[in-house]
Order: sequence, then structure tokens, then C-alpha cells
Amino acid sequence: MFKGLYTALITPFNQGEIDAEAFCRLIEFQIAAGVNGLVVCGTTGESAVMTAEEYGRTIELCLQTAAGRVPVIVGTGGNNTARVIENTQLAQKMGADAALIVTPYYNKPMQQGLFEHYRTVHEACSLPIILYNVPGRTGVNLSVETIAQLAQLPRIVGIKDAVPDIMRPLKIRTAVEKQDFAVLSGEDASIIAFLAHGGDGCISVSANIAPALCAGLHRAWQDKNWAEVERLRDLLWPLHEVMFIETNPSPVKYAASLLGYGDGTVRLPLCTLSEHSKEAVQAVLHSVGIMG
Repeated sequence: MFKGLYTALITPFNQGEIDAEAFCRLIEFQIAAGVNGLVVCGTTGESAVMTAEEYGRTIELCLQTAAGRVPVIVGTGGNNTARVIENTQLAQKMGADAALIVTPYYNKPMQQGLFEHYRTVHEACSLPIILYNVPGRTGVNLSVETIAQLAQLPRIVGIKDAVPDIMRPLKIRTAVEKQDFAVLSGEDASIIAFLAHGGDGCISVSANIAPALCAGLHRAWQDKNWAEVERLRDLLWPLHEVMFIETNPSPVKYAASLLGYGDGTVRLPLCTLSEHSKEAVQAVLHSVGIMG
């Protein structure tokens, strides 16, 4: 089962192109800090604005660099079921450990359509699938009932749930009969409450910048070291907040550039962080102790 801290990796750019050297260094930084796994080509990785060649190359770089030391989950979702099957089969062929598949955006399918979308991908591939529910970006919410129905399929092994309802992990845990079904948060700031309500871990944006601190928080939770949990929770919350001062991944990419990973740019239709927001990010990095 997928548990603990997984980093939703950015894809560093340099003058508009993928910075492969910085990307590989970022992966080494994550593994050395003790993260439990990596997510490549997700929302934070800007897979939606990659060419097919860039998408495959980024997955390849991540898998080669990780070299089996931690699990690698590949974002293969989209709003075209046939294309999602192609992406998932590619990730499977390349050696990924699981696929993270977001609910189809823009189309706004009904719950039956969502079920059939995931069931069709499941039948076409042998890779474990983690559902991804983020209604704030997709315009559709995967209901607890549909999650429970999908969890009955053997290779649907978990969900990344980014819903502003702190009871969701408990509702999912109660509804799903599969004992090893992983319930992962997509919201860094509420992770302690998420874990307390039955969650298993987090797919984290902030871990790009502070992997050791974020991993330490999860270890402290697992060790029931409540004093350390409280210390790290309080230390990290300003970072979690500023990572979403503008649309993800603009803030985290700028923060990463200050640490030497890429030039901080994103691709249109997103824009590089505003000067006001850059100042806010810098201030938080200093206050958290990430920058001197």
C-alpha cells in the first residue's frame, strides 16, 4: 500500500526547455531527504503543457534517477479516455509503480461516466491505479459511493483526494471494503487532520522545497511523537499557505529556483509569479529556515 509522503514533483525549466540536470538533482534531493515516493507528470509537473516527447522523457528521467529506491507514480490522467489508456500503458511499459489518474476535466461526466472511465482504463492496463479527485481544478467531484464502487476493481489501489472536507478520509475509509486501499491527501496544510481521520499520507507540493521537514512530520506521526508533530505542523503551515498564493505550480517553481532547481518559469497559460508574491515566498523561505 502507498503510505507516507510522496512528492508531486515540479518539472524545472531553463529558457523554456526542460532542465534535465536540475530535475535529476531534485529527485536526488528528495530521496536523500527520506520521502516515501515520487509523483511525476502530475498537475505540479505541468504535464498538461508537455509535448508527447517531453512527457515520455520526463518519466524516463525520473525512473532512471530513482532507480527503484522509492516508488514512482506517473500522472496519466486526462479528459480523453483513449488517451489516458495510451498514457497508462506507456507508464506501465516504462516501469512505473502506479498511475495517478485525475478525474476527466471540462467534460463534466456524471458519476456513471466517471466509473466507466476508470473501469475502461483498468481493463486496458495492468498497472495499479490511484484515483485523483480535485474538483477545484476539474469541475467534477468523485463521490464516496463511486470511490467505493471503483475500489472493488482489483488494481484500483487508492485515491489522492483534494477536497476541502476534513471528514472525507473517514467517509472513504468507512465506505471502502478493501483493507489496503490507500487514502492520500492532496492538501499539505490539513495533513495532520487528514491523518487523524484515517488517511495514509500525502502527495505534497511543499515537499519539493522542504522534503526533510515534510518527511519528518510523517515519521513523527507514525512514531506517535506528538510534540514533534506539533512543532513541524506549526513550522510548515506558512510554507503550505504560500505555495498556493497563486495558481500551482507557479509559487513552488519560483521557490525551487531560489534553491537552484530551474529558472522558476511556467508555461502558458500560467504565468511566472508576480513580484509581490515572489517577496512573500522569499519571506516564508527565510522564516522556515530553508534560506539563510
